[in-house]
Amino acid sequence: MEDYLQDCRAALQESRPLHVVLGNEACDLDSVVSALALAFYLAKASDTALEEAVAEVLDHRPIEQKHCPPCHVSVELVGSCATLVTERILQGAPEILDRQTAALLHGTIILDCVNMDLKIGKATPKDSKYVEKLEALFPDLPKRNDIFDSLQKAKFDVSGLTTEQMLRKDQKTIYRQGVKVAISAVYMDLEAFLERSNLLADLHAFCQAHSYDVLVAMTIFFNTHNEPVRQLAIFCPHVALRTTICGVLECSHSPPLKLTPASSTHPNLHAYLQGNTQVSRKKLLPLLQEALSVYFDSMKIPSGQPETADVSREQVDKELDRASNSLISGLSQDEEDPPLPPTPMNSLVDECPLDQGLPKLSAEAVFEKCSQISLSQSTTASLSKK
Repeated sequence: MEDYLQDCRAALQESRPLHVVLGNEACDLDSVVSALALAFYLAKASDTALEEAVAEVLDHRPIEQKHCPPCHVSVELVGSCATLVTERILQGAPEILDRQTAALLHGTIILDCVNMDLKIGKATPKDSKYVEKLEALFPDLPKRNDIFDSLQKAKFDVSGLTTEQMLRKDQKTIYRQGVKVAISAVYMDLEAFLERSNLLADLHAFCQAHSYDVLVAMTIFFNTHNEPVRQLAIFCPHVALRTTICGVLECSHSPPLKLTPASSTHPNLHAYLQGNTQVSRKKLLPLLQEALSVYFDSMKIPSGQPETADVSREQVDKELDRASNSLISGLSQDEEDPPLPPTPMNSLVDECPLDQGLPKLSAEAVFEKCSQISLSQSTTASLSKK
């Protein structure tokens, strides 16, 4: 492997023709090692198909994108993509597997499958099979507990990282009808994350820099019993959009998240403890897609309103934000709850609701509030149907 890496460096310096093997954009350990080991295998095997520049996709998760022929797509739902790469090497050219490459694959599978713990449920029979095969071929590989503890510690070590670096470390993005949502894995306790200095300013800057309308942070760490603990934070300056997303997640039954609200003093941010730790970010993505559908459905003109009305999403958001305290502060529809206090002038929002004095009552204002109430009821009705 070391000679191969040195040759790759030389090939780049000398501008030699080469094939590129790319991993997932998250650049996590599984993606990096799988791409590296697969490239090593392809370089050592002289696969004649590569001479015709035939590309292939090898993954352990469902693939949304459609690949045109002659691209061959091989997808098998196992715990780690490194398992499929190990299988490919051992079936195709086992003689090229050295200890260094085996150690990389072995450690990655163990980390992805949470030390092959059956209670966690990430390891499949194939993952266990190829971990055992690697251990049989190289008996001096590190013990499973030792390698898992070492890699787990490195994975969850976020010391020295800025908030932006933590959010970009393991991030996915969904985009629909002009709304862009970032979903980041944050490897620390939610309470500690929320207590980071200048957090709100950092979240605002992160979303503005990358044009995100919503940021969903799923924090994850392991307790003293080596059990995963997941928590959620939803940051969104648009009140209607944030309320809709939180409502869908709170009401979800397939899968149930079992969310419990957690205290948060940050405006524009809702925090939760996630009771169902089996729901990972991959399983959260369809729920967020559903929340966007509910949100855009609520933007449709309510019945009884003129069909010629031309209201942009930005205008609706602005109007809903202005009336958020009294109209759509939540999905409970609890009329006895007092409205939230006015936003202080030293907060990081665009403006204070009272900086121009109390609003004047007029016919236009009454019509505006009636329209907003209709939108709020439409949002609630859509959520109840789900």
